[in-house]
Order: sequence, then structure tokens, then C-alpha cells
Amino acid sequence: MNTDALTVACPQCLAINRLPAQRLTDKPVCGRCRAQLFAAVPLELDSARFAALALGGDLPMLVDFWAQWCGPCKMMAPHFAAAARQLEPQIRLGKVDAEAQPQLATRYDIRSIPTLILFARGQEVARQSGALTAQQIAAWVQPLL
Repeated sequence: MNTDALTVACPQCLAINRLPAQRLTDKPVCGRCRAQLFAAVPLELDSARFAALALGGDLPMLVDFWAQWCGPCKMMAPHFAAAARQLEPQIRLGKVDAEAQPQLATRYDIRSIPTLILFARGQEVARQSGALTAQQIAAWVQPLL
């Protein structure tokens, strides 16, 4: 990540905000709707939110493809939430329900769940299948940034 202004999509209204990189930790708010840009929780993603938050903007995003019926997904959920608290605002975390959003699961060739995909500047950077703890998530993601 550079020190110039970054483009960051609002998780509420999806407006694009420009913000200096050094202000990421200052609890910035959206210029349009005034919602906080970072809440340190995984964001639920549908197609529109996925496009704006994972593929648009300058911040990397780690996306968890999961399903309601998946035991390992349920076991990993609190760890993924803990990782969001640890990693934001340098990276956003989001969740895609593979059954509710089958077009996204197909587009990214999700064959097992949970599967984590790290996106940076709209491109897939890395992928990891299987449940991980918060520490394992952070240890896997940080060298990739």
C-alpha cells in the first residue's frame, strides 16, 4: 500500500471515497452517507457489494466463501471475525455465502468450503482452502500484502 490517497468504497452506500493512506486508522467516515468506512467485522457480500468492495478500490480484501450447512465454516466464523478486528483497516474481510451467491462461487471456481481468496486491486492474489484460526489467517495474509 502506498502513502498516496486511496480509493475506499463505503460498506453501506458503496460510494467511492478518497482518503490519505495515513488516515486509515483515524476512523474515517463516508463522504456521502457518513457511515464508518471500517467496522472491524467481516462484511456480508452479494454481487454488488463484492464488485465494489473486493474488486474496486485500493484496499486488499480477504473473502471467505462459506455455506450455512458447512461445519468447518461455522467453526472458522469466530476466527474470521477476530482476524477482521486484527487486520482492519489495512485489509478488509468479507464473506460470500456460496449457496446464496452461486454466480460468485462459480466465477471463482469454488470447489470446497471454506475457501479464502485474497483480492488486491481487483485481482486474485492467493487462495487457501480449509478452516484456519485467526492467527493462521493473519500469518497467511500478512506476507502477501
